[in-house]
Amino acid sequence: MALIPSQVLRVAILLSYFSILCHYKALDMPAHQTYGGSWKFLTFIDLVIQAVFFGLCVLIDVSSLLTKGGDSREQERQLRKLIGLRDWMMAVLAFPVGAFVVFTFWSLYMYDRELVYPKLLDNFIPQWLNHGMHTTVLPFIIIEMRTTHHRYPSRSWGLAAVCCFGVGYILWTCWVHQVTGVWVYPVLERIAPVARVAFFSAMMAVIGVFYVLGEILNSYIWEKPHTEKVKEAKAKHPSCRSRTKHGQNMHIHASS
Repeated sequence: MALIPSQVLRVAILLSYFSILCHYKALDMPAHQTYGGSWKFLTFIDLVIQAVFFGLCVLIDVSSLLTKGGDSREQERQLRKLIGLRDWMMAVLAFPVGAFVVFTFWSLYMYDRELVYPKLLDNFIPQWLNHGMHTTVLPFIIIEMRTTHHRYPSRSWGLAAVCCFGVGYILWTCWVHQVTGVWVYPVLERIAPVARVAFFSAMMAVIGVFYVLGEILNSYIWEKPHTEKVKEAKAKHPSCRSRTKHGQNMHIHASS
């Protein structure tokens, strides 16, 4: 039995995202007053995605509790739809986008923080809020993956959806530059147009890799224990194996 019920963990994570979003929106930053506001930044978009995702998880927990013991098929059907939407969000948005934000931010930060998070921002954003936006996202989503089995779509459809999201954000970034004349991230100001295309292409490849990694991790967490249980059951009941071998021998004799 887990030390903390998964339902309690989801509520705590959801409240933490609400706190982070409220503190972030309360910041008096010049970038928030320009075209696009906070929605220019992938970090903010990811925070909204994570908050919506965990809000959906909490809604499913409450709905499951309220419908427990009931026999309404309509309620079960609606609950299955919510669960399907939750699993889709985990596969296509919550895990790959969250992991992408954490990986790319800290990679660029360690290389040269001025490319992604200039020192000037330290005057506006406290350290705890920075980690809330760029660090805790990944462990939170891994906790959810570890406590709940999520069904992934086919890899082709999942990758197509992730690529649509990535292309949509790239086009949005280009449109903001077209309107304001300023790139959202300093790194885009410092590279040539050809290198910028290569950079966008590399980021698309990275987010696709994170989708596949999420699918593999989900399968590893939930399929391995099931396989081990089957093996343990067979080891405890040798008669099952003997019946299986006997059936195979009968099949061989019949075919001959």
